[in-house]
Amino acid sequence: MMRAVIFDLDGVLVSTDHFHYMAWKQIADRLGIPFDEDTNNRLRGVSRMESLDIILSGASDQQFTDEQKQSLAEEKNAIYRKLLEELSPADILPGVTETLEGLQTKGVAAAIGSSSKNARFILEQVGLLDRFTIVVDGNQISRSKPDPEVFLLAASLLECDALACLVVEDAVAGVQAGVHAGMQVAAVGDAINSKDATFKLQRIDQLLKLI
Repeated sequence: MMRAVIFDLDGVLVSTDHFHYMAWKQIADRLGIPFDEDTNNRLRGVSRMESLDIILSGASDQQFTDEQKQSLAEEKNAIYRKLLEELSPADILPGVTETLEGLQTKGVAAAIGSSSKNARFILEQVGLLDRFTIVVDGNQISRSKPDPEVFLLAASLLECDALACLVVEDAVAGVQAGVHAGMQVAAVGDAINSKDATFKLQRIDQLLKLI
């Protein structure tokens, strides 16, 4: 019996991948580092600093200090935050509103478990913040997915046993994090190719049939 559903944010409820791509591309282009959609896909579900390390690994002829890395990460976030100001309720992915309403009707708690430090801002922009009992994001964790910290913290704050939580993820790293947390995982989007997913959903509103 599921008591709570813990959602990843980017790519599950709202798609901000393109904004991430545009922000990282500006940084990479300025540094002369190759960056494309394939590289951007490797950044899904991981922290900002880990994403930066992946990008900088393409600059074999350049070395960066910790201070320079921090400055680059802050620059990327400033660009990204500016782009996020364009978000509105129209950017909520199909089926999300109906799914959240269905969970509320069933008395199942909804929470966010995201590595993004901008999760609350995104939820505010699209008008979904008040739909969630708990929001755990990158500001509250020290280890990003596939580490299960974000999901375990969400379950703890919900006072809910991991076995009674269902994770919804669109990234393979997120699926692995949910499994490591001892939770069942419903995969959507690209994550449906993960062999570790408990369920594979073509549409997020199919989630209601699992509860």
